[in-house]
Amino acid sequence: MVKWVLVALVVGVSLSVWRSATKANDATLKVGNIAPIFTLPDQAGKARSIEDFRGKWLILYFYPKDDTPGCTEEACTFRDDLYKLTTLGAEVVGISVDDTLSHAAFAKKYRLPFPLLSDESGEVAARYGSLRNFGFLKIAKRNTFLIDPQGKVERVYLSVSTSKNSQEVIEDLKKLSSK
Repeated sequence: MVKWVLVALVVGVSLSVWRSATKANDATLKVGNIAPIFTLPDQAGKARSIEDFRGKWLILYFYPKDDTPGCTEEACTFRDDLYKLTTLGAEVVGISVDDTLSHAAFAKKYRLPFPLLSDESGEVAARYGSLRNFGFLKIAKRNTFLIDPQGKVERVYLSVSTSKNSQEVIEDLKKLSSK
């Protein structure tokens, strides 16, 4: 009997933590919002600011973990489409809560030619509504933000498909560029 009470208690606490972690981060940015300013280290340890990308379209994608199947597919798809994206005046930047050493190994292994920023505290991901915070564990949600050259959010892609996200962004950039 005591065993079942403990199991029920653990399940209840786990559900409560899950709900609070997801509710606390439901404040995802909306189209038209100004993108929050940040400065984070890239895979080489160089400080990168959102201000570094002013004057260009910025594809800011949040992802859960370096060198996992979905995150690798998404990063490699952006890598493979980079020529199309840069031709449309865009830069790609990935952000996760992994450290710079993990980012460096991931970027080297898959020849990723764009910055991967380390948000170990999860503060930037939280400001973008892209963090699952379980207290002892923080994971970035798989969200992408298309930010215009003036720093305004133009498109928000939530819980993206790792194989289709880059193409969705390309199609939207083409539409937005023709306006």
